[in-house]
Amino acid sequence: MRDFQQPGRSPVFATNGICATSHPLAAKVAVQIMESGGNAMDAAIGAVVLLGICEPQMTGLGGDCFVLLSPADSEDVIALNGSGRAPAGLSAHELRASGHSTIADDSAHSVTIPGAVDAICMLANDWGKIGLEACLAPAIHYAEAGVPVAPRVAHDWANSYDRLKGAARQHYLATGVAPDVGTIFRAPAQAEVLKRIAREGRDAFYTGEIADDMVASLRAMGGTHRASDFAATRAEYTTPVSGMYKDVELIEHPPNGQGATAILMNHILACFDIAGMDPFGPQRVHIEAEAAKLAYDARNRFIADPDYTTRIGHMLAPETGQRLAALIDPARALPDPGAVAETVHKDTVYLTVVDRDRLSVSFICSIYNNFGSGLASDKFGILFHNRGSGFTLTDGHPNEAGGGKRPMHTIIPGMLKQAGRITMSFGVMGGAYQPAGHARFLSNMVDFGMDPQAAIDAPRSFPDAGILRMETGYVPECLQALADMGHDVVAAPGPIGGAQAIRIDHERGVLLGASDARKDGAAIGY
Repeated sequence: MRDFQQPGRSPVFATNGICATSHPLAAKVAVQIMESGGNAMDAAIGAVVLLGICEPQMTGLGGDCFVLLSPADSEDVIALNGSGRAPAGLSAHELRASGHSTIADDSAHSVTIPGAVDAICMLANDWGKIGLEACLAPAIHYAEAGVPVAPRVAHDWANSYDRLKGAARQHYLATGVAPDVGTIFRAPAQAEVLKRIAREGRDAFYTGEIADDMVASLRAMGGTHRASDFAATRAEYTTPVSGMYKDVELIEHPPNGQGATAILMNHILACFDIAGMDPFGPQRVHIEAEAAKLAYDARNRFIADPDYTTRIGHMLAPETGQRLAALIDPARALPDPGAVAETVHKDTVYLTVVDRDRLSVSFICSIYNNFGSGLASDKFGILFHNRGSGFTLTDGHPNEAGGGKRPMHTIIPGMLKQAGRITMSFGVMGGAYQPAGHARFLSNMVDFGMDPQAAIDAPRSFPDAGILRMETGYVPECLQALADMGHDVVAAPGPIGGAQAIRIDHERGVLLGASDARKDGAAIGY
């Protein structure tokens, strides 16, 4: 039970349905769709497309998505990969020959073909009830009428507007500067795109005038994209991966997502008595940081396009986690986890919706960096993501850039299962942080008995590029103890990620929704 004299929020309780997401308008629209006869998939589609208007710095039609869904009256979980491929003309060899060692995150080479629109159309057809046109109607309305810019969105816009170039400045900086909180943002060109998708489906986006606008714009900026690359884009159903943490099964999206990293990290943490530690103390932070370093080293070695990922079984094996855990010094930070782990490794927006029938949807959609590549199509203002910067240019690496390949992705939706039943749909946003966020969120509940809202609210830390970033919420003595262990401790420049969750209480027939205060969002039920 939280201290009601302190700031915070309680979980949201409902019986018929809940949506938890990062903008309250999107959550409201999702609930309205369910109230009017739609199911959780209809609600998720309506909300996630609207988020592209509410949070254009985070997501949009020019991005990718991954989805986990559990059908009503079923404990099965189905994965849909809505990530696009590199254009056929992308060549790591040619980029290396031109002097590139990485793919710049603001270049046309970083733009893989957007996959989210095809995935959304497929999901509406396969799992929805009310049809694509009804699902997209709220986003079309708000794209035309406008949405007041929320505080977190305004913060991100002000910090990242300099990424916008060319046509992107015309469509996302109407006055030449980042909008203030409460400024009405409109996207009439996107409204037209959505109207065409609503009438004609995915072909309206991947062929014809809209695709021509994207291809011409990207080629003018140095890309190798062709109309055939867009026309060939298809989302794909696949099989989730999973692993146990004590008596809870963590279900993740398979590669090219990084979900296996969270499972490996849990297997490492299971080797330590996390529940016996102070949940906000230095020992837990240290062990988590070391586990993250080792799990992410494995990610960087192995995860790629699923057609090129050959060691996923190695990552998912509990024995791999045990061998990595043995490398952790409980009192000292690892200076070079890659070198130490060589002996073992030879070789974002998020929303969730659950409806009255318990169809559960875990949906994550992104353009990667704030405002993606900073590049947009000339006529329709489709803001392009920069997922291609997730490729490596290392010759022979599984994640080496190449035509028709999908890059390693950071965005991962999650679900939990206990005693054979789906008990939670959740996600943690925040780029590379996401696997560590999944592991910490799960540990907060399993090891320390936190409810989903408390588990989200708890302070976070993350080792990144040789430093240990710490949110506010840790006492100075904790920071000093970590520094004494050899960590380079710094204050996180902003909140680390964001999260949303819905727990299914099967015994009482109740849903519990939780939404991260690090974003502007809410969990809303009915």
